[in-house]
Amino acid sequence: MQVMYYIGLDVHKRTISYCVKDVSGRIHLEGTIPATRMDLDRWMSTLPQPWMAAMEATVFTGWIYDHLVPHAAAVKVAHPLMLRAIAVAKKKNDRIDANKICDCLRCDFLPECYMASTEIRERRRTLRYRNLLVRQMVQMKNKIAVLLMEAGVSYNKQRLHKIGYFRELLATNRDIDDGLRPLLGLCHETAVRLGKTESALVRSLQRDSMLRERIERLMSIPAVGPVTALTWALEVGDVQRFSSIKKAISYCGLCGAEKSSAHTVQRTPLSKQRNRHLQTTLIEAAKMAPRFSPDLAMLYEKESHKGNANRATLAVARKLVAYLMAVDRGQHRFRTVEASNCTAA
Repeated sequence: MQVMYYIGLDVHKRTISYCVKDVSGRIHLEGTIPATRMDLDRWMSTLPQPWMAAMEATVFTGWIYDHLVPHAAAVKVAHPLMLRAIAVAKKKNDRIDANKICDCLRCDFLPECYMASTEIRERRRTLRYRNLLVRQMVQMKNKIAVLLMEAGVSYNKQRLHKIGYFRELLATNRDIDDGLRPLLGLCHETAVRLGKTESALVRSLQRDSMLRERIERLMSIPAVGPVTALTWALEVGDVQRFSSIKKAISYCGLCGAEKSSAHTVQRTPLSKQRNRHLQTTLIEAAKMAPRFSPDLAMLYEKESHKGNANRATLAVARKLVAYLMAVDRGQHRFRTVEASNCTAA
């Protein structure tokens, strides 16, 4: 029977600290290697077989995980926040961190987090880049308004970013001097170019053969457009990893944390432990949803009478999560179940 070896990795941009132990906890190897694919291959050739590794989830984890998986019995990724609670210590450095992660893996105490497939992570990177372009486009549009206000130029707020109106404004408004006109033109051209690039990225993801059918099913839900459907599909990955709707709602950041002590229960505001991309997209979709769905409009009105508009928006966002879960799990288009009024004979 082969003895399994356990490896803890503390990953950084330039270096990776490692610690190799057997099942009894005896250290076999320990050290630091450069964080490159070539050095990882050279290091893996010196490892005793078989082995499994664990590392903390960071921005560098993805490519290292993909590089190690074909050679390891298993590769696990730990949740940073939960791992910090387990491995907290007075003295902390890279060697100690690798040792702690190795012990958590060896004793089966590692708080493992979900790792999406390589294909999903590559497409998710494209979607998040699209989100960056949208933020930059909004910044450029806001900058145009700020430049006009600084110069005391009157303009139509609703039509400012229309191409025809903007050109007419630059050509006919005498309050716009020669120093301001080039800056306004540059901001407008940048915003238009960013908008075209953003639209092209969304269309390419919609046409992707791996996502097309799933996105079409999700878009059958009222108020769910291509961006909401893409965000759900790529940020969630495998929907089966959520055993209940409540866990999906918690992951999306649509509920507050709970602090209970003795007989006192305190609900806090929306938790910061969430997927912020999903949270932002779902809340924006929930604000528009009552316009497209009578059921969601009724829910919004009901919740708004109990509190304020924010409470109602969150209730609609949670209902959207339930819809998305049902469609994604059932692999069918959205359909409303109508209650039949049956009277007893």
